[in-house]
Amino acid sequence: MLRLIAVLILCALSGVLAGGGIPEEMQELVDTLHNTCVDETGVAEDVIGKAQKGDFVEDDKLKCYMKCIMEQMACIDDGGTVDVEATIAVLPEEYQAKADPIIRKCGTKIGVDACDNAFLTNKCWYEGDPDEYFLV
Repeated sequence: MLRLIAVLILCALSGVLAGGGIPEEMQELVDTLHNTCVDETGVAEDVIGKAQKGDFVEDDKLKCYMKCIMEQMACIDDGGTVDVEATIAVLPEEYQAKADPIIRKCGTKIGVDACDNAFLTNKCWYEGDPDEYFLV
């Protein structure tokens, strides 16, 4: 079920990346994912907003928020290892070719713990293509 929700969310996000916005029916799923991870980690909204723009503040709550999002989408395990194949597979087909080399190149960036791994990996994805990066 989580996998299906992740695919639906990523499909909705593809509309955002293409400038179409998130369809109303998908917004609820995106909000649920976002709210679940904000509640779990206590991260501040402005810190997430900064990361969306490439300002990756060294904040433990942000790092664990990123891990939570990736866990909910079944793209990272509890130990913090990114499942590259699963990450590529949940992307909308039209973004796979562009994202594939970036995701493979980044793999799992290793930090001090699983949350740091998610943070460093997200940062690598952003650096790979800042114009296409999106954080829920």
